[in-house]
Amino acid sequence: MRPFWLTAFLDNAASHHHESVGFWQDVTGYAVSAPRGDDGEFATLVPPDGDAYLRVQRRHQGPDRIHLDLHVSDPRAAARSAVAAGATLVVDRGHLVMASPGGFVFCLVPSPASVRPRAHAHPAGGRSRVVQVAIDVPAPAYRAELAFWGAVTGWAQRSSSVSEDFRFLVPPAAEGQPLRLLLQRLGPEDDGPVRAHLDWGTTDRAAETERHLALGAHVLAVHAHWTVLRDPLGRAYCLTDQDPG
Repeated sequence: MRPFWLTAFLDNAASHHHESVGFWQDVTGYAVSAPRGDDGEFATLVPPDGDAYLRVQRRHQGPDRIHLDLHVSDPRAAARSAVAAGATLVVDRGHLVMASPGGFVFCLVPSPASVRPRAHAHPAGGRSRVVQVAIDVPAPAYRAELAFWGAVTGWAQRSSSVSEDFRFLVPPAAEGQPLRLLLQRLGPEDDGPVRAHLDWGTTDRAAETERHLALGAHVLAVHAHWTVLRDPLGRAYCLTDQDPG
């Protein structure tokens, strides 16, 4: 069921959906499509070139979260493969809503896409782009979740030189995927469901941090290779030294 494209959805609580969309529009430099869906709950962040890979959704209830769309040629065949690997079918809405063994929500969709957008160049210098979805996994569920996502994507697994709690799933370069996956094992005190956050790649993390701060973000922590930020509505994400290209 190997996906030919990944889309990351920023699912927003209804109380601050419009404010969240405004921040992510500003920080990415992308346009926002006309709303769609039965209640106008969906929209796309449209890059100036290439195909879209970031979308937003206003939730009817519940807090902010991230979910993934896996673009596949045959969603129903892909669903059978995902179930065999440990997924659960949540609901069939024309697109298939699934959950990983640890409860992380993803959808299987047939929408075409193939051209990765270029990194955004900023007037003050530097380039940046959202390049990764980090799936944050409580320690007891980590091994099963890593095996599941490896089976579902068919991507190569790569260790990290930074932490043994990180494992990357990296698509072949020839596929032009917009996102790769990081499976992060949380500490033993971090329980609850499997969740996710977005990681940016940037050529100048210090300048990129200042740009995000000017748009209303806040710094939560600074590490050797990444900086943890919180957007104005409370969603955490990271700026990393990864190549945004």
